[in-house]
Amino acid sequence: MTSAEAARRAVSHLLGADAVTARSLPGGDIGAVFVVDLVDGARVVAKLPVRPGSEAPGEAPEVHRDRAGRAVAAEDAGLRWIADAVPGLAPGVVAAGEGWLVLDFVPPGAPSAAAAEELGRGLAALHAAGAPAFGAAPPGGPGRAVVGALDMTNEPAPDWPTFYREQRLEPYLRRAVDLGRLDASQRAVLSQVQERLPDLAGPTEPPARLHGDLWSGNLLWTERRRRPGAVLLDPAAHGGHRETDLAMLRLFGAPHLDRLVDAYAEVRPLAPGWRDRVGLHQVFPLLVHAVLFGGGYGARAAEAGRSALGGSRH
Repeated sequence: MTSAEAARRAVSHLLGADAVTARSLPGGDIGAVFVVDLVDGARVVAKLPVRPGSEAPGEAPEVHRDRAGRAVAAEDAGLRWIADAVPGLAPGVVAAGEGWLVLDFVPPGAPSAAAAEELGRGLAALHAAGAPAFGAAPPGGPGRAVVGALDMTNEPAPDWPTFYREQRLEPYLRRAVDLGRLDASQRAVLSQVQERLPDLAGPTEPPARLHGDLWSGNLLWTERRRRPGAVLLDPAAHGGHRETDLAMLRLFGAPHLDRLVDAYAEVRPLAPGWRDRVGLHQVFPLLVHAVLFGGGYGARAAEAGRSALGGSRH
């Protein structure tokens, strides 16, 4: 377990300033996060995106050590890419190095309908900022990035179905099968999803600038200057389909989600049939969870696949 003392020392070294105290924040299966107070009274957040001992199943320690460095580079680039598009939508990066990120401290607040609406408008602006291509990494970010405790490829692709099939579905489906997380019928459903992606993807859209791992735990609700909203944490940023971020929010639930989506759609209307494609976009994060955690996530991935195909009859 990474200690608060390690966080204090890392901040002192990276900032060249005395860090007085550090305390751990709750949550995080993969990383570790600390609030650190500096001698001048300032407060920052120190994050270890991939902590020791969080290796994925079946991985050698040296693979994990290499991933820790890439995770810092990817998250650093992703946070800056988000903030460049919508100032204030992500915490500022103060420093990065030696496996650590030092971020601006953002005072937490409570979720509210007004905050959700503000977030919906912010997400619409983020997505509209665009990306050079589907699969494009943020400027300065590695093409071999990280999602959770797994590698994730970010390489430009000609279209979204090609990107989603080759860089998001195939690698994790194969690994889930190798680990025994899917039975034959579940594998068949997800293979069919891959085959039918061009037909399932909906109307063609330009590449959006995505957070990429936007479940509710990566939202920090806050209120600054009497304006409620939220900041986005722990991105797996890349150029992708804007429906992916919205589907991820729905996967594990988010407060006032309907108000958020309505506010989003007022700024950038969603394409016809987007509700029918929610399951399609949820297959990838569910496969990642199946690889990392097992349990019933393989079955949930297949269920999302059946939804994308049009029902359990498929």
